[in-house]
Formats: sequence, C-alpha cells, structure tokens
Amino acid sequence: MFKASFSPQKAPTNSGWIWGVGPVFMLPTASDSALGLDQFGAGITGVALKQTGPWTYGALANHIWDVDGSTDINSTYFQPFVSYVTHNKWTFSTNTELTYDWNTDSANIPINFTATKLVMLGNRPVSIGGGLRYWADSPSGGASGWGARFIMTFLFPK
Repeated sequence: MFKASFSPQKAPTNSGWIWGVGPVFMLPTASDSALGLDQFGAGITGVALKQTGPWTYGALANHIWDVDGSTDINSTYFQPFVSYVTHNKWTFSTNTELTYDWNTDSANIPINFTATKLVMLGNRPVSIGGGLRYWADSPSGGASGWGARFIMTFLFPK
C-alpha cells in the first residue's frame, strides 16, 4: 500500500490541527491469497492530528476501489489514535485499525496498545518498542484473540 498526504498549510491551523489528503494505491504484492489481494486498487486518503503538550491524537482514513476489474474491491480503513510522550522519551499509544469490506459487509477490528522508547543507535535516532493487539471483531475464520508486535522505526529528522 502506498499513501501520500498533501496539506495546503505549512503549519497547523489556528486551532492546532495538522491535516492532509491525497491518493492511496494498493499494489499487487501478495504472493499468497492468505497474505492479501494480488490486485491493483486506488482511492483517497486523509489524516488529521493535533498535538497538545505530550498528547497526540487524530485519525487516518482511506477508501480503496478496484482498478483493473478482476476483483471487486470496496474497502474502508479507519485508524483513530492517541499517544502520550513522557519527558524521558517513552511513548504510550493506543489505536484501532478498522477495515470494513463493503462487498461482504464484514469488518476486521484489532485494538493495539504499544510502548516505544526513543534511543540513539550511533548518531541515528530510533524508536524501539512493542505492543499487544486484541481482535475485537473479524469475519468468520479471521484473526481472533491476542497478538504481539515488535516495533523499530528509524527516524530522519531535518
């Protein structure tokens, strides 16, 4: 999946919101049907967030339709999020990654809880952490119960 968000503003709005809209593309990269659709899709994406002191909250959303006509894709993704950063560079976050398939009237709803720490690897800042995921809902035969994830994000500040 490739997403690009563009904002006409160089700074947050007067009320402190940062936002952008743009295209989203689903590329045919799945090597197995269990891993995803091996089809092209395209749509629109948007993001809005606000930072207030140590808090960041907002949402990311997109909608993708089928492009090549071989599969009927009509999918909405919605990710509300909230995070808190401590003075010693720990970040605690929660979000959900709701995906709704309009063709099958089904949803995947994992809820994520993560903790990361900003550290230096040499002279490069890196965010390292982990989290737990709980599947609140999924189609029959889909994911369920609890899961875990490891997170490592390389940062490239200006």
